[in-house]
Amino acid sequence: MAQVGPVGRLIDVMNEKTEAELAALRDRIDELDRMLVEILSERAYCALEIGKIKRSSGLDVFQPEREAAVLQHANSINEGPFDSEALERLFKRIIDETRGLEGNGKPIDSEKGTGSQ
Repeated sequence: MAQVGPVGRLIDVMNEKTEAELAALRDRIDELDRMLVEILSERAYCALEIGKIKRSSGLDVFQPEREAAVLQHANSINEGPFDSEALERLFKRIIDETRGLEGNGKPIDSEKGTGSQ
């Protein structure tokens, strides 16, 4: 609803500017989300290939020293605004999901905790 008087018009202009700024930032987040999905998919394809190599070589899928190295690397390149604990939680989730791909070559069904068909 439009405001009345000079102060009201100023509030309307400020609200329009706020909405425009929010819309621009949300558009940017949508684009970043698209890029994240693309990058995560590429990472997942690498995990599938790693899984093939591990299975054909009889190697264990779970390699805690490698996972620790991935977490350490992520923290070493972190410039914020995520703190180390938040970044570690994100990467642990990514690692958990891709470990499932490595193990059986199928995406994880988070509801069942098993590879999906």
